[in-house]
Amino acid sequence: MNKIPVSILGATGSVGQKFIQLLENHPYFYISSIAASDKSVGKKYSDAVNWILPTLIPKSIGDMIIDKCESNLKSKIVFSGLDSKVAGEIEENFAQNNYLVISNSKNHRFDDDVPLLIPEVNPAHINLLKTQKFTGGGIVTNPNCSTIGLAIALKPLINNFEVEQVNVVTLQALSGAGYPGVSSLDIIDNVIPYIEGEEEKIELEPKKIFGKLNNGRVDFADLRISAQCNRVAVIDGHLESVQIKFKVKPTIQDIISSWENFTALPQQLNLPSAPVKPIYYFNDEKFPQPRLHRNLDKGMAVSIGRLRQCSIFDYKFSILSHNTIRGAAGGAILCAELLVAKEYIK
Repeated sequence: MNKIPVSILGATGSVGQKFIQLLENHPYFYISSIAASDKSVGKKYSDAVNWILPTLIPKSIGDMIIDKCESNLKSKIVFSGLDSKVAGEIEENFAQNNYLVISNSKNHRFDDDVPLLIPEVNPAHINLLKTQKFTGGGIVTNPNCSTIGLAIALKPLINNFEVEQVNVVTLQALSGAGYPGVSSLDIIDNVIPYIEGEEEKIELEPKKIFGKLNNGRVDFADLRISAQCNRVAVIDGHLESVQIKFKVKPTIQDIISSWENFTALPQQLNLPSAPVKPIYYFNDEKFPQPRLHRNLDKGMAVSIGRLRQCSIFDYKFSILSHNTIRGAAGGAILCAELLVAKEYIK
């Protein structure tokens, strides 16, 4: 296929850098323009960016001049890694000017007509694009990084059983705070038991993700979730400890089978960023671990382990997902690939 030009907003930030890394040599897309804050506009990317990834800046991008975040970019497809303090108005301006924005920011996640999209979980929600108020443009949002891992783990259980309640405690990596992120004096020899806004996102976002389309909006799912979030001294990879209660308690083997046999539309369509298997279950009681499993299957798979009986709920288990790949740039790129496959992007 002829590659589709795309632009990146917030290209110098940590998420923007991950977009650039993952889009290098992508079979569907090529980066035609990059944009960032006013302090970087007009500079060569390599001169403006503090590159924090363990790969080299692609030369074609390093020599590219940074544009303003204004709706005169060379492509009509825009990946947004903007900070939420500025993302809302900028993204809406692009959508109003005939751009399709695929955003990693939180600002539009709960707009009635905006998909909060995980391609393996709720691909039908892309139909909301047809009812958006933007003429020719639109906005699709990526959920919170911890929500994505949790929702993928819950999807086979919700498909096969009736889930009533979920309690989750997260141990979230430093990269989730962006760069420079958390001070070393705060996180070394320490755990921070608070991440602003995070618990509210995890408790609410799955209700929209698992909700049903209804006349251009989503009726939220009846799902009770309680979350507690902690920042820990891990670079990449969010670990989540989950307790779950069902209306009718399934067997342990039934649950494991539902995870191991789970496949979804991105796998059926063989999308480039889709993991071969969305979920990997480990019987080793010490797994999953961030250092060992965060990069599994291109960093796009969710690892699960330690399923066991719970004395308060029915069961408890652990989840691991890569927060900057599956939970951010990689997840957004997979959303764009789905939009190509479904001819929302041509």
